[in-house]
Amino acid sequence: MSVSGKSSPGYDDFLQFKDELESSRGVKFFSSVEEVPPCENVNTKRLAIISARTADNPSLFDSCLGIGCHYIFLEKPGAPSLSQLEEMMINAEKVGVKVFMGFNKNVSKYVAKTREYEMKTPGATVIYVHNNNYQASEESLGECFERNAEGMLKNMAIHELALLVTYYGVAVDNISSVEADMDFSSCKSLTGPSGRAFTDFDKLKFTITTKEGRVISILADRCGGDDSFGIVTDAEGKELVRFTMPDKEDANAIEKAKERTPGAMPYFYMQDPDYFTLKQRVAKSILDGTVPEGVATIDVAVQTLRVAEYLTPILQKQLLK
Repeated sequence: MSVSGKSSPGYDDFLQFKDELESSRGVKFFSSVEEVPPCENVNTKRLAIISARTADNPSLFDSCLGIGCHYIFLEKPGAPSLSQLEEMMINAEKVGVKVFMGFNKNVSKYVAKTREYEMKTPGATVIYVHNNNYQASEESLGECFERNAEGMLKNMAIHELALLVTYYGVAVDNISSVEADMDFSSCKSLTGPSGRAFTDFDKLKFTITTKEGRVISILADRCGGDDSFGIVTDAEGKELVRFTMPDKEDANAIEKAKERTPGAMPYFYMQDPDYFTLKQRVAKSILDGTVPEGVATIDVAVQTLRVAEYLTPILQKQLLK
């Protein structure tokens, strides 16, 4: 870490964490990607995991390509803009690097159960709900808006959009209409810690109708709690069933994660079981040379980010008119 980083919160905790991993597991730490040495064994498969601020992802991605990574696990949404993510995809393709995305809900049990129930129920539609647990105050949401400056649809709700792209075939060119729920949804301009103003959704519910007649809804609430769930409704909109994350099995794993690593944001614990599954599938595919079930790749992320950029101004216009 840099000298200026000494004043950052958690600096001493990080140094302790670093020392423990270096001594107990032989993990090596570097101040930049460029400092990572080449693999000594030419047959070694090198995987880079990029989990950083979205604005930093493009430069970190290029650096990982530069040190000879064979695979990259890239956290959502991948880049601040569609054009940047498209360029990253092209650069990876040029050197034959496979890029997996951190869309953990693509492998969630509640999503699989929701889709299965919907498919066997004629006339059914689905609402995917995603809650976070921020305080419902201007200070808390202002900090959230600034830290996630790419916006709700490119950050929090990007997981649900990835589900629509992956499993429902949603794309910009096949969206017939999108309609915000005006009674539920809210779009605000709030001041972040830097003193700058940011406009974003603090809660949003909208319904997409495709040209093929598919109807799917997404609900995202920054201050709605810790859970996510899928709701299957009949043709009249009556709820038939809902499947929740976490379920009882995952709830036990989450409590253990809280004990193991206290003090994290609540949604980190909620997502831990899914990320465990996701990263296991990625690691297995790298070792076996197989296609990991349900895991999104960067081409899916490009399509998802394209949908997010298309929807954001439409929904903001509906809510701010």
